[in-house]
Amino acid sequence: MRSFMGPTRIVLLVMSIAFVLRLIAAVEVDVRARRAGEICLIPGDADGYWELAGRIAEGQTYSLYEPPRYVLRMPGFPAVLAVPRLLFGEATLPARVWLALLGSACCGMAYLLGRELASEAIGLMSASITAIVPAFVGFSGLFLSETVFALTILVSLWTLARLWPRGDAKGDRFPPDDFPARQPTVWQAVLAGVAVTAATMIRPTWLLVGPFAAVVLIATGPSRRHQWILAGVLLLAQSITLFPWALRNQVVTGHWVPTTLWMGPSLYDGLHEGATGDSDMRFFDEENLLGQMSEYDMNREYARRAWDYLGQNPVHGLQLALVKQLRFWSPVPNAPQFGGWLFAFVLIVGTLPLYGLVVAGIVRHRGNVRLLAFTLGPVLYFAALHLLFVGSIRYRLPAEYPLWVLASAGAASSSLFAPRSS
Repeated sequence: MRSFMGPTRIVLLVMSIAFVLRLIAAVEVDVRARRAGEICLIPGDADGYWELAGRIAEGQTYSLYEPPRYVLRMPGFPAVLAVPRLLFGEATLPARVWLALLGSACCGMAYLLGRELASEAIGLMSASITAIVPAFVGFSGLFLSETVFALTILVSLWTLARLWPRGDAKGDRFPPDDFPARQPTVWQAVLAGVAVTAATMIRPTWLLVGPFAAVVLIATGPSRRHQWILAGVLLLAQSITLFPWALRNQVVTGHWVPTTLWMGPSLYDGLHEGATGDSDMRFFDEENLLGQMSEYDMNREYARRAWDYLGQNPVHGLQLALVKQLRFWSPVPNAPQFGGWLFAFVLIVGTLPLYGLVVAGIVRHRGNVRLLAFTLGPVLYFAALHLLFVGSIRYRLPAEYPLWVLASAGAASSSLFAPRSS
C-alpha cells in the first residue's frame, strides 16, 4: 500500500500542476479570442465544433450549414463540448476550463502508459514532462479536438498494451519487478475495443488501429487460440460500439458510412493542381458541389479527383508529400495565428528535446518492440497518412503524448538520469 500511495500522490500532484498551467492558458486564450471577436484563435474547425456542441446540448439535428451536412464531423468532440454548453450555455470560458481538466487527465494516462510499457519511474517522468510541454498547455484551451483525441489515444494504447504479455527484450534494462506475469483477459479485449472506438469517435483516422492491433495480436501471441479469441473480441467490441453511429449515417444518407463524409474533400485539399501542402478549402465553397449532388456523392467525387490527380501527376504528388512531411515534423508553428518569434521559441523548446530524447530511446531500447510500437507507432502512422492529406503540427501533437514515454525512457537511460552503480 505504501509503494502504491507514493506514486499515486505524485501523479495527482502532477495533474494538479498541469491543470493550473492549462487553466492559465485557457483564460489567456479566451481573452485573446474575445478581443479578436472569434470563438477560437484558429477559426474554421473550432466554429463548427462549437455549433455542433450547441446542437447536441439543445437536442437539435446533428448537422451543419445549408444544404445540411449530416456526416461532416465525428460526434465525439462536439459531445465533449456539449457538457459545458448544456450547463453554461454559450459562455466560452467554462468550456475551456473543462478542456483544461481533460488535458490534465492526459498526464495521468501518460503515467499509466509509461508504467505499463516500461516502469513506474518512466511513467512518473512521462506524466511530469507532459504536464509542462508548452504546446500541450497552449492547445488544451482551444476548441479543437487535439487534446481530447490525445486523451482517447492514450487510453486505447494503454488498454491495447495490456493485451500483450510483457516479454524480456534483449539488451533492455527495466526492473523485473515491474513485469508481473499475467494472462490478458477477454474483458480487457472488450475494453480495448471500446477505447479504440472512443478515439475513432473523436477523429476517424484511429479506425484502422483496431484491425491492425488484432492482426498483430494473432501473429505475436504465445497461445494462438487465446490470441484469436482476444483479437475477435477486440474487433467485435469495436464494431458494436461504432454501430450506432454507422446506422445513424445509413438512416440520414442512405449509405453505410462508419466514419464521416469529409475524407474526399480533405484528400483533394492535399492532392490537386493548386495544392501547397497547407489547407486551403476555398475550392469547396467556390465549386459548391453540394448544390448539385448529395453529401455522399460529393465525398466520392472529391476522392476520385484526388486519386486521379495523383495517378496522373506522381512527381508533383511526391513533391507535395515531402512538403507535408516538413510541415508535419516542423519544430516551429505553421499556422499564421501563431507566427512570431515567441511562439516559435516556445514550440522549439518543447519539440527539439523531444526529438533528441526519442532518438536516444530508440537506440537504447531498440530490442523492446513493445515499447517502440506503442510509443513511436502512432506518430509514424499519422505521418504516413499525411503523405496524402495536408500537413501540420496539429496532426502530430496528439501522438506526442505517447512519444514522450519513449523520450522519458531515453532520458532515463542516459548517463545523467541512470542510477549509479554501488
